[in-house]
Amino acid sequence: MSLFSRLVLKDFPILASSVFLVLLSITVLRSFEPSIFPVYFVYIFLAFLAFFFFLKIDLEILFLFSNHLYIFSIILLILPLIIGQVTRGAIRWIPLGNLTIQPSEIVRPFLLLFFAKYMANRDFDFRLLVKSFFLFLIPFFLILIQPSLGVAALTAIGFIGVLLASTINKKYMLLAFIIFLLLLPLLWFILAPYQKERINSFLNPTSDPYGSGYNSIQSMIAAGSGQFFGRGIGEGVQTQLAFLPEKHTDFIFAGVSEELGFAGAVLILAALFIIFWRLSVIIERSKGPLERAFVAGVFLVFFSETFIHIGMNLGLLPITGVPLPLVSAGGSALLATMMSLAMAINSKES
Repeated sequence: MSLFSRLVLKDFPILASSVFLVLLSITVLRSFEPSIFPVYFVYIFLAFLAFFFFLKIDLEILFLFSNHLYIFSIILLILPLIIGQVTRGAIRWIPLGNLTIQPSEIVRPFLLLFFAKYMANRDFDFRLLVKSFFLFLIPFFLILIQPSLGVAALTAIGFIGVLLASTINKKYMLLAFIIFLLLLPLLWFILAPYQKERINSFLNPTSDPYGSGYNSIQSMIAAGSGQFFGRGIGEGVQTQLAFLPEKHTDFIFAGVSEELGFAGAVLILAALFIIFWRLSVIIERSKGPLERAFVAGVFLVFFSETFIHIGMNLGLLPITGVPLPLVSAGGSALLATMMSLAMAINSKES
């Protein structure tokens, strides 16, 4: 059996579902935003190259270098503040020729590796919880000040996933949750004005239908207008006439629902469900506590990303700029997702 065949058979359902979603993504993106091609093909190539590269690396080796990966991640998160490219008031991207990378997306699997090694490899007490929380706050705030609330939230969710899979005493978990609830109102004061507007428009989108509530209203119209089989690729009114904003990233599920209908949306959900199912199986069959904690973090991030994206496209959640995994345009997000899935597959017992 060839090396390629062995890598493919490590977890064929995850690979097949990922390939399907990326192919569907290419199809709809060429309809929604053809200008991103052919550069986006480079990101896709790099993402699958990274996937097969990390499939060949034993996770134990990565855990050995987890401290170095944490420091590397912090340096990457600082770089945009120094040499970053400002886009729409945010400074999240580093230009590399015709490509740009978003460090806050790329570092997520490395941070999950670090916290899995740090929290799941020893007896967990309150002192360790405080240290872990402090180490988490450093990358969290570096992401938050870019500003990137959605990515910061996903990073926090991944941290919680690792924490839940560790040996922490439940009373410490309850204490941490209470502290989080007490500090939650303070988050309002550090939100950017546009982020506050998004929350207000979610609570009452019709109060400003041509302003802060516009995106939410248009996404709901697009999602509902596709009916069962959709209007057809390239035939969507909301997408093709540019009523739907960010149709290739933040609102791609609504765009797919319009052009491919309920049937297309179900295909996406089915492929994502297969990945959720396989990740849950890997958690049960992981090699050890470190691997279990890491995959728990990956699963929670992947699931939350999907839930939040679809929820905000249907008007059920505030708009936070979270992409749909493997479908939304975003080279750095695609690269991070494929790396995370490869590392998760390597967490499974042979």
